[in-house]
Amino acid sequence: MGPYGSYFVILIHNRHGSKDMDSSLLKPKFHLDLWVSFTIQNWLLDFGRPIVMIILPLEWFPLNRPSAGDYFHMAYNIITPFLLLKLIERSPKTLPHAAVYLCIITFVMGASIHLVGDSINHRLLLSGYQLHLSVRENPIIKNLQPASLIDSFELLYYYDEKLGHSMWYVPFFLILFLYFTGCFTHIKEEKRMPLAAWFLLAPSAVYYWYLITEGQIFILFIFTFFAMTATVMHQKRKGFVPDSNGLFLLYSFSIALGLVSIWVACLWSDQVLRKKYRGVIYIPEPWAFYTLHIRDKGASA
Repeated sequence: MGPYGSYFVILIHNRHGSKDMDSSLLKPKFHLDLWVSFTIQNWLLDFGRPIVMIILPLEWFPLNRPSAGDYFHMAYNIITPFLLLKLIERSPKTLPHAAVYLCIITFVMGASIHLVGDSINHRLLLSGYQLHLSVRENPIIKNLQPASLIDSFELLYYYDEKLGHSMWYVPFFLILFLYFTGCFTHIKEEKRMPLAAWFLLAPSAVYYWYLITEGQIFILFIFTFFAMTATVMHQKRKGFVPDSNGLFLLYSFSIALGLVSIWVACLWSDQVLRKKYRGVIYIPEPWAFYTLHIRDKGASA
C-alpha cells in the first residue's frame, strides 16, 4: 500500500467515522502549557541539535563517542511521545486508543532509527561530507575501498532519510490530525486564539517549515493539511468551528506552507541543488543549502 497508505486510510476513516461531536459542546481551552513545551523542545532538541554538534569544540565530544546532539536527540525521543500523549488526553473527543498507541510506538522506533543514522551523518559532515551531493558523489565516500563500503553508506542513508523519517513523521502527523478532529466547538461558543497563541504561532510555523524541508515530507504534510481543511468544511456544515487549539494548528500549517513556497522560489534556479532533488516536487534541505553556500564558501574564502 506504500509508506503512507495506512496513514491515509486512518485519516479517511476518522473523518467519516460515526462518532458525533457532542463533546465539542464543552467550553474549549487553549492548551498553552503543552504548546509552549512543544515549541521549546522542538527548537532546542530537534532544530538546535545539529547546530550544537557543530559549534561545540570537538575535544568535548570525540567522534567515537555520543555527541551533545545525540543526547539532545535521546531527550527528544522521550519527551515528544510524552507530550503527544498528554495532547491526546486533553482532546475533548475520545480518540481510538489502539491507533494512538501504535502511532506512539512507531514514532519512538522511527525516531530511534533516525538517531543512529543522523549521529553518523553529522560526524561525516564534520569530516567534509557534502549534503548537497549524493552518497556516491561525495569526495570522502566515492573512493572508498572496497567499493562495497559505499553500499553500506547508502544503506545508512536509507535508514536515516527514508525509513527513519517515514516511521517518525507519519505517526507524528497522524496524531496531530487525530487531535485536530476533536478541536471543534459549537458556532455559538466560537473561540479565538488568545494573545499567547499568536506569539507561539511564528516559531511553531517555522519549525514545521524545517520538518517539511529537512525531512522531505511535503507530500505527507500537504495531505494532512488538506485533510484538516476538509474536516473544517465538513464540521462547518454541522454547525461546528475550530476552537483555539484547532486554529493554532491550522494557522501554523498555513504559514508553514507559505514559508515552503518562499523557500522553493528563492532556490528555484539553483542547478546544484536541483541535481540532487530531482522529480516533480523540488524542495531542497536547509542543511544541503548550508554545506553548498555557507560552509564550503566560508572555507574557501
